[in-house]
Formats: sequence, C-alpha cells, structure tokens
Amino acid sequence: MLYHLVYFSSTQFTPATFTLVGIPGLEAEHIWISIPFCLMYTIIFLGNGIILHIIRIDPALHQPMYYFLAMLAFVELGVSASTLPTVLSIFLFGINDISFGGCLFQMFSMHSFTLMESGVLLAMSVDRFVAIYSPLHYTTILTIPRITGMGATIALRSVMLMLPLLFLLKRLPFCGHNALTHSYCLHSDLIKLPCGDTRPNSILGLFVITSTFGFDSLLIVVSYVLILRTVLGIASGAGRWRALNTCVSHICAVLVYYVPMISLSLMHRFGRHLPPLLQTVMANAYLFFPPVVNPIVYSIKTKEIRNSIVRTFSRKRGGV
Repeated sequence: MLYHLVYFSSTQFTPATFTLVGIPGLEAEHIWISIPFCLMYTIIFLGNGIILHIIRIDPALHQPMYYFLAMLAFVELGVSASTLPTVLSIFLFGINDISFGGCLFQMFSMHSFTLMESGVLLAMSVDRFVAIYSPLHYTTILTIPRITGMGATIALRSVMLMLPLLFLLKRLPFCGHNALTHSYCLHSDLIKLPCGDTRPNSILGLFVITSTFGFDSLLIVVSYVLILRTVLGIASGAGRWRALNTCVSHICAVLVYYVPMISLSLMHRFGRHLPPLLQTVMANAYLFFPPVVNPIVYSIKTKEIRNSIVRTFSRKRGGV
C-alpha cells in the first residue's frame, strides 16, 4: 500500500492519511462483523433518540432528573456519531484510510463527548443526592438555569481540556508509521506513532484523565456515601427501599461506563503482551456498551420513562 506523506525533513513526516486496522486478524470477516455493529448503532440511535423525544414532548418528564438523562442520551449519541463514519467504512466498504485532519477531528470529538459523559454522570449523582436529601426543595434547588449552567460547564470543561491535546499532537513529527490498531482514532493509539518527544502529551493526557474521570468518579462515590447516610436515616423500610430504587438506573449507568474504561486503561498500561484482538474488543466495549445499555436500563427501570414510551406509541397507533 502506498502512503501519501508530506515531508518536514529527510526523516520526519506528517502522514496525509492514517490506516485503521479494524479488528486485527479478522479482515476477511469484516462484512459479517458489520452486522453486530449496524445492530448496535441502530439500538443506540433509536434508543437514545426515543429517550430525547419523549422527554421533549411529555410535560410530566420536565423535571431535573430527566433533563440530566436527556444530557446523557445526547452525549452518547455524540460519541457514537463520532465513531460511525470510520467503523462502517471499514466493515461495510473496506475503506481503511482516514485523513490526518479527519483523524484528529474524530479523536477530539469522540474524547470530548466521552469526557462530557463522565461529567453528566457526576451531575446525575448530585441530582439523586438532592432528590433524596431535600425532596421538598428539589425543584427549587435544581432550577432550569442551574441545570443549563451545569450542562454548559461540563461541555466547556471537556472541550478546553481536549484542545491542548489536539494541538500538541498536531505539532509532533511522524516517521512514516501511520497504522492505527482500532476502527477509530484514539489518543492512546495516536500517541504511539510520533518519533518526537511525546512526554508533554503523556503528562497532559494524565492530567486530563485525573481531572475528569478520577475527580468525577471520586465525587460520585462521595455522593453515594452521602445518599446512603441519608437513606439510613429514613425511619421506614419501605421509604428506604423507595429512595434507593430511584438510584438503581444511575448506578447501572455508572458501572457500564467506568468498568470498561478502567479495564481498558489497565490493559493499555499492563497488558501489552495480551492479544491485539482482546484489546480491540475492550476498546469497542468501552465505546459501545454504555450507549447501547443505558436507554434499555432507563426504559425498563424508570416507570415514568416506560409509561411515557407506552403512551406515546399508543397515541400514534390510535391516530393511524
């Protein structure tokens, strides 16, 4: 395969394109592998789209909890939309190349939405704490302007943290290596290719991870410790169960987000000897598992969401 390269010097280049491997060792099976990916994308866009639609049209869902759920659905759509062009190009059409600029843009958008998802999960844990600790003042504390401000802060934090990584990566020299091991452009994958000094990228990348995933997960744990203290102070057993039951969907969302992410991070750090196929599977689980599972969990476990979906589709059938 011929690689188009733009020369910086006799030994340093910046690739005009990167080659995305897809799933190593299974190139001949890509057309069959495209079936589960297409199915997952259908579930993601349909499931999260339905969540956004019913929250928009149902006045009963115009409450803080559901506004945060709408934010979660939106950022999960953003993550999936970022990966869709290259994933389907590889598995459906056999197109493995992506331009240098396109790869950086995909990395920036995908990681930005992933950071936003972490922030939204933290905001949702704060929402659950306020709802349980002070139910009478719930809607007066979490007003629409405050919720909007929290959403804007989460988005701004993510974008501002990712921009320096983008510019640092863009300035680095490459030495002819342009093959990436996934179906999309991950920062952890891209940082292995330059032949220049990548220490600033690694240090900043560690700061981004610590100040978002680390900080957010710590505060989520603190929120649930406070929630547990509040619940244990409720006199009746039925009241305690009812309060905890409102947190089940969010706890599931936190687990399906952080468990694959932590597993992938440990694999990148300590599992270099592991088969590339296993690393690819874990990377796909990290990106695809939460947006597939969360709409299903919230639709099943949240009675108001479930009832609203049933009412909406019942009205549509009755109007036909």
